Amino acid sequence: MDSATMDSECQPFSIKLWPPSQNTRQMLVERMTNNLSAPSVFTQKYGSLSKEKAEENAKKIENLAFTTANQYYEKEPDGDGGSAVQLYAKECSKLILEVLKRGHESKKDEEVPTTHVEQEVPMTPKEQEVPTMKKVPITREQIFDISKGQRAFIEADEAEELLNPLKEPGNSYTKICLSNRSFGLDAARVAAPTLESLKHQLKEVDLSDFIAGRAKAEALEVMHIFAAALEGCDLKSLNLSNNALGEKGVRAFGALLKSQSSLEELYLMKDGISEEAARAVCELIPSTEKLTVLQFHNNMTGDEGAVAVSEIVERSPALEDFRCSSTRVGSEGGVALAEALGMCSNLKKLDLRDNMLGVEAGEVLRKALSKHANLTEIYLSYLNLEDEGAIAIATALKESAPSLEVLELAGNDKTPKAAPTLASCIEDKQCLTKLNLAENELKDEGTIKISKVLEEGHLQLKEVDMSTNLIRRVGARLLAQAVVHKPEFRLLNINGNIISDDGIVEVKDIFSQFPDKLGVLDENDPEGEEDDEESGKEDNGDEDELESKLKNLRGIVP
Repeated sequence: MDSATMDSECQPFSIKLWPPSQNTRQMLVERMTNNLSAPSVFTQKYGSLSKEKAEENAKKIENLAFTTANQYYEKEPDGDGGSAVQLYAKECSKLILEVLKRGHESKKDEEVPTTHVEQEVPMTPKEQEVPTMKKVPITREQIFDISKGQRAFIEADEAEELLNPLKEPGNSYTKICLSNRSFGLDAARVAAPTLESLKHQLKEVDLSDFIAGRAKAEALEVMHIFAAALEGCDLKSLNLSNNALGEKGVRAFGALLKSQSSLEELYLMKDGISEEAARAVCELIPSTEKLTVLQFHNNMTGDEGAVAVSEIVERSPALEDFRCSSTRVGSEGGVALAEALGMCSNLKKLDLRDNMLGVEAGEVLRKALSKHANLTEIYLSYLNLEDEGAIAIATALKESAPSLEVLELAGNDKTPKAAPTLASCIEDKQCLTKLNLAENELKDEGTIKISKVLEEGHLQLKEVDMSTNLIRRVGARLLAQAVVHKPEFRLLNINGNIISDDGIVEVKDIFSQFPDKLGVLDENDPEGEEDDEESGKEDNGDEDELESKLKNLRGIVP
């Protein structure tokens, strides 16, 4: 498998809230058991369950909520997991109430959007000689997932046992996840007839990381077996990530890929997708008209491979989420991708991080972005855009994407020259929740301009990262003052700058009531030197000179 760099957006100070520990999950089951059986406002209204039934339902509710939240998190891996935790809690609360409500109602035909939960309802008067309860199955798409727990090889006997639920007559599984377990040939042969029997009902298949550690020849044969078994499924989502596919691996899945005409989501991350493999993908997928999600993160695609990927993008007019980050794409491939993205007017999320697109591709991307009114998240960090490319991007975004929530332009060698255009763009983006301009050279001059436009509005702002930007005392203080009282604000990262000791004290004082909202400052170097010739102007002068210039700034940056 290609060993690419870690996601450049990773922040060393962030804390991952997901997944919860096993102890936390067990505590939640116990709490829900109590909620379903003990006296409360809801059980008084709807009735309670026996302790035994309450525990049974609680376990199933927790498992469903965890699966739902974990799937959400896996598709949005860049955050701290806070959204997944919220979804987890929300799903548990919703399902508890639905169990209690169902116990109160006697309508057999009422559908409740839950799954894996057997809920109890009163018997009809004819059946009700004593006040006992009967089981009513809840209808909803079901998820079969064996990915939890430690990664391990799986052989024939274990495969037989694990896949038994899929053989149950009348099951309604539409989503299967066989990730995190490595299938050998014998296990694959056991799985094949079971998977083939589900063809008519499967809508989502996750085969990510399912051949780890296998010899190449065996792995390819396993892929062929699974592809043949699933050929003809009318899938909406297919995940083949983390399998070191290469061209041979892609073609091993040819039977499955060729049979897909309604695919909406395709994930090929960390798959060793080279130029040849990218061309194979382009060749094998018959139709991408319905494709809304396409992700190629962390591959070795290169310029020629990016040209092949751009052909897929160009014929995917419904595309909403495109990720081609850490794929070794240079200027030529970047231009091809940018031109193709101009055909995708429905784009909501774009991630091209950690490539070497350069200024020329930035200019072409400007034209594409001007057509993307629906963009909510854009990740363009570490693309070698420099001032010219960054200005082009900011200019395009200012005129489009009114609901932009995430803007990342870290590591692009931006200087104060790009700051006015950036600030003007940011000023218009009142829906911003995350702003990342880290690892540039914006200095105090650029930081002050951006701070001024953040002072008013931006009430949804949660994170700002301007670490490693040659920021000094004045810029740090102005930025801290601009964000500290935002109602949703969670984290300011200004580590790795050249803030004086007094400046550090001032910033910490500004955040004295909210210390958890200020990132660490352990890499700040108050005696650090700037590289450009003008650095001496600030080094030799008093910071008060720069501070006096603030009097000329009036809220709106020209």
